[in-house]
Amino acid sequence: MMIPFYKMHGLGNDFVVMDERTERFGLTPARIAALSDRHRGIGCDQFVVLRPACRAGADVFVRFFNADGSESGACGNASRCVADLLRQQGGGASSVLQTQAGLLAARIDAPGEVTVDMGPPALGWRDVPLAREIDTLHLPIDGDPAAASMGNPHVTFFMTDLPDPYEAGPALERHPLFPERANVGFARIMSRGALRLRVWERGSGLTLACGSGACATVVNAVRRGLVDRTCRVDMDGGSLTITWRAADDHVLMTGPAVTSFVGTVDLDGYPS
Repeated sequence: MMIPFYKMHGLGNDFVVMDERTERFGLTPARIAALSDRHRGIGCDQFVVLRPACRAGADVFVRFFNADGSESGACGNASRCVADLLRQQGGGASSVLQTQAGLLAARIDAPGEVTVDMGPPALGWRDVPLAREIDTLHLPIDGDPAAASMGNPHVTFFMTDLPDPYEAGPALERHPLFPERANVGFARIMSRGALRLRVWERGSGLTLACGSGACATVVNAVRRGLVDRTCRVDMDGGSLTITWRAADDHVLMTGPAVTSFVGTVDLDGYPS
């Protein structure tokens, strides 16, 4: 059962993309986790599945899965990659992605350079979600982090020296305050227009970049008065430009989208 796939990345945050718009491949959580394994599968940070859109105005329904097979409501870097893939397949300069987090409008600024409107952040404690009613700008966790959702839960620590995410990330991801686990961002403010960020992603671990994490970090930094509404976010894999518009509360994310290669894989060798 040889199935085609696309290997793509945004700033090194890499994805396996499979197109199920015409045929289903039996992509169970166990099979997705096995395919995402870097030693025994194709290997990726997140796995992306394309389905026919079922909402008016959308071009494609996009489902995002973490490397452990769990589903995520949003993925910023993968959204840019999907928009660029649609361009490669004959689409226009704009597209609308249907996701679990809502409709995301994407614009091709240049081949391989994409802006995605990630919509407004969710800042209420139920929306993140948190386990109990708490001010999301100051969580009762050592380090005084802030929380926000960009379709998936994010917690941001603002620090002078960035810690080793492998030491701090796993426990914070599963902190009791986060019933759906959390993506954990460690940020250092460099200026009003730039910050440095490393993200431990729930279900995937440390990645070279995190698009939704960059959006959430800028939102939280603006809420604390640390940066301007347009800010460069430097991550291990490169930089994104994030703008949190005051006019409509929407967060715009601009950055690269790259197709590494196209291949096929025999799914019969993976668990169903």
